[in-house]
Amino acid sequence: MARFQYNSAVETFRDQEYPMLQDSVYLDHAGSTLCSKSLMDGFAKEMTSVLYGNPHSGSWPSQHSASRIDQVRTRLLNFFKADPDQYDLVFVANATAGVKLVVEGMRSLPQGYVFAYHQACHTSVVGAREEAHHSVCLDNAGVQSWLSGENPFKPASSGTAAILFAYSAQSHMDGRRYPLSWAKELKDIQAPSSPRTLTLLDVACLSATSQLDLSHPQFAADFVVLSLYKIFGFPDLGALIVRRSAESVFSRRKYFGGGTVDVVVCGDEQWHSPKSDSLHERLEDGTLPFHSIIAVDAAMSTHRKLFGSMDQISSHTAYLSRELCHGLHDLRHANGNPVCHIYSKTPDDEESTDTGPVVSFNIRDGRGLWIGLVEFEKLAILKKMHLRIGGVCSPAGLASALDLQPWEMKRNLSAGVRCGEDSGRLTDKPTGIIRASLGAMSTKSDVSQFLSFVKEFFVEETVAIPGRIGPTVGTISAASTLQVKAITVYPIKSCSGYAIPPGVRWEVRPEGLAWDREWCLVHRGSGQALNQKRYPQMALLQPLLLFEDDVLRVKYRGSTPDGKPTYVDIPLSNDPSLFDMDFRQTSSRVCGETISAQSYLSEEVNGFFTSSIGVSCMLARFPAGGRGASTRLSKARMQKHQRTEDAQSWQPSPFPGVPSPPDSDSEQQGQPGKILLSNESPILMICTSSVETLNQSIEKAGGSAVEESVFRANIVIETSPGQQSRPAYSEDMWRRIRIGRHGFKLLGACQRCQMVCVDQTTGQRRQEPFVTLAKTRRLNGKVYFGTHMRHEPPGQSEASDALGPTIQVGDVVVVEDEAEGRCAERRPECDILRNTQ
Repeated sequence: MARFQYNSAVETFRDQEYPMLQDSVYLDHAGSTLCSKSLMDGFAKEMTSVLYGNPHSGSWPSQHSASRIDQVRTRLLNFFKADPDQYDLVFVANATAGVKLVVEGMRSLPQGYVFAYHQACHTSVVGAREEAHHSVCLDNAGVQSWLSGENPFKPASSGTAAILFAYSAQSHMDGRRYPLSWAKELKDIQAPSSPRTLTLLDVACLSATSQLDLSHPQFAADFVVLSLYKIFGFPDLGALIVRRSAESVFSRRKYFGGGTVDVVVCGDEQWHSPKSDSLHERLEDGTLPFHSIIAVDAAMSTHRKLFGSMDQISSHTAYLSRELCHGLHDLRHANGNPVCHIYSKTPDDEESTDTGPVVSFNIRDGRGLWIGLVEFEKLAILKKMHLRIGGVCSPAGLASALDLQPWEMKRNLSAGVRCGEDSGRLTDKPTGIIRASLGAMSTKSDVSQFLSFVKEFFVEETVAIPGRIGPTVGTISAASTLQVKAITVYPIKSCSGYAIPPGVRWEVRPEGLAWDREWCLVHRGSGQALNQKRYPQMALLQPLLLFEDDVLRVKYRGSTPDGKPTYVDIPLSNDPSLFDMDFRQTSSRVCGETISAQSYLSEEVNGFFTSSIGVSCMLARFPAGGRGASTRLSKARMQKHQRTEDAQSWQPSPFPGVPSPPDSDSEQQGQPGKILLSNESPILMICTSSVETLNQSIEKAGGSAVEESVFRANIVIETSPGQQSRPAYSEDMWRRIRIGRHGFKLLGACQRCQMVCVDQTTGQRRQEPFVTLAKTRRLNGKVYFGTHMRHEPPGQSEASDALGPTIQVGDVVVVEDEAEGRCAERRPECDILRNTQ
């Protein structure tokens, strides 16, 4: 059989067997579980028709379970072509649990162990070094030197300790395969008097799409760990396969659990007798997940029925990975520069077997600058592209591929990088990768749609010509004025807004508009503040500020079960008796920050929100005036494209460039202002001309216009009636404005995420406007729309309100300062936009 052969039958049964993949592109076989419909239907039928019991009991249902477990164990050994006389199989929670069992046995040896691991190892395998007396990380050359007789350990570090060598059969980062014969070669060179060398082989990635053959004469690994869910999709189990000649490693294991011992003596004399019939009886502590193990039997049958043999899956996935590699390699920008930097080897040889169906890469723009992983992922999520980004749990392999030095990785951590995800601040090297993993259910359509996605959003089809670029071109009358169209506050973070009625003057506080984002909903389990990105139905929680009743009334506009209240009243008072004061000592998290807030005691209040959005949560308050973890600071800053000195080189291109630079000197002066629970700044402002221009682009592409509400701005500014509209995105170049008699300082453009795609009326997700923003407003590697600002306290010579500044709908807006320093006089007729392109 040719190695590269597409299985067209996958297309015919995928929609029926994997309904969760409807309208999705699935390129994450190695990181997600896919359960076929026929498997789950069959397993559900068995669970509702057969009674199974704890296999440690003597009842008939229990003995039936024990018998089925033995059958599954034998069937799995046969699946991996492992002779039961030479191997035993231990069920574990996952591959990591199998690694931990091996470590537990190795550390119990009289002299402990030293550890060598290959740089392609998974994080779970690397962790075994923490229990070793000494450890060393080896690349291919290091392993070959060892096989040539050069000891990788320092003489003083090894002594008489046993040696454990661990490596991956297939890298889960780039798909590269490593010789299964390494274990045998190490045994062949081992001198009789030298410490015992044992090998741990991680086949979790390889076994997902290729046949694992433990009967091969070159296979000699002592311990093999794998994930059953990665092969069959269900259940979530792992397995540790142990060569019987290595069973003695576990003979000094100290811990024992229920079912692994024959006799336990307690009291003055403490002694126990481990079970002796088989290794798995001594290692499978406690009650086995017998229902899950029984499910493996159904999973294996369904897997064979759908896909045939593992060789057929291997051929199918190899074909797709080759097509994907070639497609990504052929993508070019208009200037000829490649779009993708591919880390995986392209499988060109029809008989090549040294690369698995894993394609890892990063994307560059036309200038060769890296595209941020976070921005890529935002678009991928909206387009239903399922793949993985970041460090993919391959620390040494990633560092080698990206040439990341230890000091750089520590620097990245300090800058906010976690698990290979970029923070948007570092530009010289990527901090992670994009990984596509092809599986048995992947299709040609997945590959072609993904290639089209990359081409649509990341291929520059025209050569950019540097020039003077500002807001959208246009001229305006000297008498053109602006006014406030709408003012909205969002009392509860990520819930719907409260529109300030016309004629009502609203107070502006140092932290923002009065009552804006003073409350949040906190997950009871994690302490994380909830948001619409994960719970879009929060948009249906409508707050009303009823000052005459001194309450915040929150209505739920969605459907509720019969008998459930449709609204709840929350006192505006900050009465301490309303709160669980101990919660101040409990950390919560908002936008990645640890905060302390006041949680409400009322079960009526908390129950209302829990039943409305279907998430166990509680309401918490974060009032102004706190200190330490009870306060937050503004993070907004001017972006590179907004700085005057960079105006000559800025281009409103859909392609990312370098991340924003540090704040300019003027922006660094003084301390940042306080905010409550808003993301970055006290006030967010948008302009109607920018929304209109964006909607024109959306409609031109065949989409539907979006409402201004999706941007969740506090202040919406429009052109005064009878005046010529200002060019779109003029606000990018504003520095200071006046609303009525009060001054405001603009703090920088607002970076956007997929939350703008939540319809604030229905709570439904969609692709717009983020998709169009990514093509028209992705500047310096991020997507921007709207601008941050704060109230600027008046100088000594200026009058101020006795009770603080207030604004209202209809107030005149004057742009006092733009990037070019125009209009020093504070008069509307001075606000003349000079724009060239």
